[in-house]
Amino acid sequence: MPRKKKVETTAEQTAVKAANAVAEVVEASDKKPTEKKTVVKKTSTAAEPKKTAAVKAESKVEVEAPAPAPIAKAEVFIEYGGAQVSVDEIVNNAKAVVGGDKDIKVYVKPDESKAYIAFEDQSVAMDVFFCE
Repeated sequence: MPRKKKVETTAEQTAVKAANAVAEVVEASDKKPTEKKTVVKKTSTAAEPKKTAAVKAESKVEVEAPAPAPIAKAEVFIEYGGAQVSVDEIVNNAKAVVGGDKDIKVYVKPDESKAYIAFEDQSVAMDVFFCE
């Protein structure tokens, strides 16, 4: 029976996997819990003709939508050359470089100690310092 070959992961493949994980974490953090919604019901004016104008026109009923289940927190680190850096740190630094109000994609290349930030049809390179 032949043995299967062991597949080694390159630094670029690791960086792509880390970038995908960053994108998932960023998308998850952008989601907001559901807020209360107001449903407006119209009442019949013929049944009760002597109501005040505000009550006669419509009454408001608050309906609370179910809150989404809490998302489990995950910390992701990129290790290269015996040192590591947190993905959250890279994302926060990237947002500081381009401005926090823009949608960004971050691509990390540990072998170059760089992170490339893509936003609004532009890209910017940023140094990433791996600490031991």
